[in-house]
Amino acid sequence: MKTTSPRKTALLIGASRGLGFAIAEEYLKRGWHVIATGRERSTDKLQQLVGAFVGALEIETVDITIPEQVADLRSRLADRELDLLFVNAGVMNDVGDTIANVSTEEFVRLMVTNALSPMRVVEAFQDRVAPTGTIGLMTSGLGSVANNINGGYEVYRGSKAALNTFMRSFAARHSDDPRTLLLMAPGWVRTDMGGPDALLSIEESIPNLVNTIESHAGRSGLHYLDYLGRVVPW
Repeated sequence: MKTTSPRKTALLIGASRGLGFAIAEEYLKRGWHVIATGRERSTDKLQQLVGAFVGALEIETVDITIPEQVADLRSRLADRELDLLFVNAGVMNDVGDTIANVSTEEFVRLMVTNALSPMRVVEAFQDRVAPTGTIGLMTSGLGSVANNINGGYEVYRGSKAALNTFMRSFAARHSDDPRTLLLMAPGWVRTDMGGPDALLSIEESIPNLVNTIESHAGRSGLHYLDYLGRVVPW
């Protein structure tokens, strides 16, 4: 008798639009069960997928910059085992801002949204990820300190470099963990945040990014990769 493997489960944080939505749709197409989140009143686009993937999509509401909402989501999913936890969160500031002129409020907004909050989600949910599972974060090639030879996007770069450093610390604290840890750089993609002049379409980035995540399943340790699976220098 032919048996089928149990459907894998992914918790995708920040999946209501742009790259996050495309990742959710891609995993649904690949037969996964997806728990996708968005902030309050931002999940209309996800709701449109429910009918196309009956029984495969759950939609949750959370603003990860509010710790109480992260704790509430953790409680709601306390009995769930995940094959993938992937946090897609990021905001951009005025690209002309430098550390010399950015306001304290804007600096804090980027650091809290792009670096602190994603790591709080990892800390909250890491014990729900199976020993054979993957914990991933959406970072950016701009987070590479080694590759920063032209400047630009200064505050955003700093927030993503901070995220990378925090994830390296997490990996160091869990050096015996068999799970795969990923920092994924999607490339410069045409989204609301990436803008119309970006080099890649979502269709060029996201299926390849998901291929890379899947191909690294079972490879323990922390990997900083681009959407094609190429190693990004720290």
